[in-house]
Amino acid sequence: MASSDLTAPTPEERSAQHVVIRVDGVAMVRLLGPQDRLLRTIERQYPQVSVLVRGNEITLDGDARQVAAAARLVEELVLMVRSDREHGENVLDERSVTESAKMLASDQRVSPAELLSQAILTSRGKSIRPKTLGQKEYVDAIDENTIVFGIGPAGTGKTYLAMAKAVQSLQRKEVERIILTRPAVEAGERLGYLPGSLTDKIDPYLRPLYDALNEMMDPEVVPKLLAAGTIEVAPLAYMRGRTLNNAFIVLDEAQNTTPEQMKMFLTRLGHGSKMVITGDITQVDLPAGASGLQLVTRVLDEIDEIHFSRLTSEDVVRHNLVGRIVDAYTKYDAERQAQRFDREQGGRS
Repeated sequence: MASSDLTAPTPEERSAQHVVIRVDGVAMVRLLGPQDRLLRTIERQYPQVSVLVRGNEITLDGDARQVAAAARLVEELVLMVRSDREHGENVLDERSVTESAKMLASDQRVSPAELLSQAILTSRGKSIRPKTLGQKEYVDAIDENTIVFGIGPAGTGKTYLAMAKAVQSLQRKEVERIILTRPAVEAGERLGYLPGSLTDKIDPYLRPLYDALNEMMDPEVVPKLLAAGTIEVAPLAYMRGRTLNNAFIVLDEAQNTTPEQMKMFLTRLGHGSKMVITGDITQVDLPAGASGLQLVTRVLDEIDEIHFSRLTSEDVVRHNLVGRIVDAYTKYDAERQAQRFDREQGGRS
């Protein structure tokens, strides 16, 4: 009796699990990253799991639930590496590991390898694809709706992905032309009277759109498409009085439109066209008055074929610090609003 009591497994032992995953046909350095950086990322996602790698075998020990989740994640990462090899590139990084773990935690039925390996465009050996679940939902919304608003902080890829979808639609002959536009509003600086022609004066406002185009298409082809009118890059004021048929239209920096400009732009929509409006409502550069992007979220929220995609700091795909900077400013702004509300309430009382 005493002997059996001594050998009886504890609750912790009963809940523990040991899994060995054999990885064939994949270079382990691609799966684990330089200096096993991606291995460390997996361990951070599942702190109750011990991960040991020997040769092409990965051993997982620890809490049964977390071991099962870690094993599923490793299987998805192996599929990603194989997919990358087929496309001749390597997109597996710390973000894709973290994002894959989040996807699996929210829904075990999804396949991160499938969702994050679907390229929108491939240009000069580089694939443009969604890198987070929020970005994937945003791209899907563009496919499924006539007008999509991509609202979120800097670095979430809202404009870049919209332009990639525009180029894809043009290449597939789903539209006849691409129209890219921005309001010409200074971001806090006074640029004064710029020299040159009208095109020279507005070019600084539109330069980010040209840069993105040159990344997505052959730089030698872009000037020809611009000259032919197949691609048009113009300030928002040039949209007035027009009907835009058979076009993919992207309005960038929409937080700097007035309500009147936003209404004007949306009513340019013609037959066979699709619109994507992107902006960050926390970075309004208008000198005074309400932002058209802030107002439109309340006016059009219930209309079919119009979708609002809200990206967050978790969708930031720039340097890791960018997401933390966004969160810090969001917290600061919330505290200021709360203080302002308290002052107003105190004044009324």
